[in-house]
Amino acid sequence: MKKILFVYPPFSDNGFWNYKVVCGLMGAKYPAAPLGLITVAGLLPKEWEMKLVDMNAEPLSDQDIEWADLVFIGGMLPQQKNMLSLIDRVHSLGKKTVLGGPDPSSQPEIYAKSDYLVLGEAEKTIWPFLKDLENGVEKGIYQNAEKPAMCETPVPRYDLLNLNHYLMIGVQFSRGCPFNCEFCDIIELYGRVPRTKSPDQVIKELDFLYELGYRGHVDFVDDNFIGNKKDGKAILIRLKEWSKAHNYPFFYSTEASINLADDDELLKLMQELDFRYVFVGIESPNPEILKSTQKFQNVNRKLEEDLDKIYRHGIVVNAGLIVGFDGETSESAKTILEIVEKGKIAMAMVGLLYALPNTQLTRRLQKEGRIFDNTTQVKELSEVDQTTTGINFVPTRSRVEIKKDFLYLIKHIYDDKIYFNRIKRLGKALRVKPSQKRGIKGILKSARAFFRLIGKMGLFSKRALYFWRNIFLFLFTKPSSLETAVNLMAMHLHFKEQSKYITKTITQEIQNLEEFGEENFNAKMLGK
Repeated sequence: MKKILFVYPPFSDNGFWNYKVVCGLMGAKYPAAPLGLITVAGLLPKEWEMKLVDMNAEPLSDQDIEWADLVFIGGMLPQQKNMLSLIDRVHSLGKKTVLGGPDPSSQPEIYAKSDYLVLGEAEKTIWPFLKDLENGVEKGIYQNAEKPAMCETPVPRYDLLNLNHYLMIGVQFSRGCPFNCEFCDIIELYGRVPRTKSPDQVIKELDFLYELGYRGHVDFVDDNFIGNKKDGKAILIRLKEWSKAHNYPFFYSTEASINLADDDELLKLMQELDFRYVFVGIESPNPEILKSTQKFQNVNRKLEEDLDKIYRHGIVVNAGLIVGFDGETSESAKTILEIVEKGKIAMAMVGLLYALPNTQLTRRLQKEGRIFDNTTQVKELSEVDQTTTGINFVPTRSRVEIKKDFLYLIKHIYDDKIYFNRIKRLGKALRVKPSQKRGIKGILKSARAFFRLIGKMGLFSKRALYFWRNIFLFLFTKPSSLETAVNLMAMHLHFKEQSKYITKTITQEIQNLEEFGEENFNAKMLGK
């Protein structure tokens, strides 16, 4: 029997999704749990002893590492620096590392010092690794391009988590996406043919969470929940039966493409099941830019109408928007701001374009001699975060101009008055019909969170006027939207601090660029 320690490296404190201050209101430590690691844990021999430390929620001690025979580490590009540091720390204590996840799978050369690299989808690569481990092999790289059927995926080891640490717990229904966006790495990692779990598999996972006593927010982590609409509807129909039988213990969120708005049946099912949030990649409202990036599913759409239709089913749209595409002009930022405002997009994740490893975009930029040298990037960047470290290539317009446009957007989107007015308009458009049943414990938890929020936002804050205006507006005119409005107003605690960090960081970068010169900067980063 082996002792296995799973370690999830920390993300940047200033990332878009790292809203710890909001988690604190609910008594949580971090928004989401490391689903990938606990899925891998489900593939390992059941007799092995396992522990998990999520460094976003708790510290990792030397005693934790010394306890283990092997330390499994997984993560994404924004965790790269911390993953590399972890390898050194584990080695310094005389233990071996096993690395996997999206970033090691995309650029394994960066992680060459790990003892073992288990790359791609673990359902295929874990078995040769375990065989070598049994035979005493000290080092290895395990790859397999084959995409496993989702029936091979085990029930994640949710029992390894401290469920109280998180605002939401993830469940994966599908992998892959049918679209072909040039900048996307999902189709490179998981393919363009969506693979789905059976309804029985998903229900088994929800049963496990239910038996562990979890109640509340479940996030379907799929990169496109409706990549296979037929299977998506099948799981929702089965989930509706299960939820009714279990007195609606969960509410849901997910990610989907904008063509979600085309399917009334799907939206109705999601509303009945209490889906409250969906992340949608809008990227740019400019049809020519969308065509050039191969995001054709967003072309020729009436975005405001699409968004309003989703809102009418009680679902808040969180949107991804990107600055830095080829073909942009100085007007691009204004059109993005316009769709955020007219589309009533409360949580707008605006980022700088980053050419991710092994994407069509990166391959094109390499051919054009425009992509930055990877070794130079690793040395130069203290961390990778889409909000501050994009444009890792030579853009077609001034880098300074792009960053100034980015600052313009951040300043306006998260301005106190503008943000709270957007919440007001969104709340009026929503038709919320919550079905999740909260027990006394859940009600008390929400009440405590609300009073904590009043202390931070409703008393001596500059936002107090807008906060109370929205509270009383919805209380007396649209009480069904009140809880959603309160949750979105709470998010401004995070967005305000993040926007300050972005403003400070990008302002300094602009100053450095203007002093050093863009041509000199490009030459340095190209490794010339």
